[in-house]
Amino acid sequence: MPGFYFQRETRTPNSECYTVIEEASPVGRLDIHYASPVVHATLIVSESLTQEGIQDIVEMIDEDLIDAVGIDRQELIVHVHQGRDLGVFAHNEWPWGDEHPEEGA
Repeated sequence: MPGFYFQRETRTPNSECYTVIEEASPVGRLDIHYASPVVHATLIVSESLTQEGIQDIVEMIDEDLIDAVGIDRQELIVHVHQGRDLGVFAHNEWPWGDEHPEEGA
């Protein structure tokens, strides 16, 4: 199995956002929304990932992330999009210059 792992970017009471990492390189983004009894997830992955790699990530989402939260859920729905990353865009510039606050910390 490829060396995928998730790096949490943010968490709210009802959602989480992760960067999907493979061998120290970002290969995707995951947004999870807990809307009991259904958990909705959007997985966006790079063009380089195979169907097998995507399936591995979906299984890890279910087994490692959703189960760890410990919520009572009846269904996990994952929408998967595959393509290339065009960048990160924000309404305002960071007051710290070019670096995102977490990158410069």
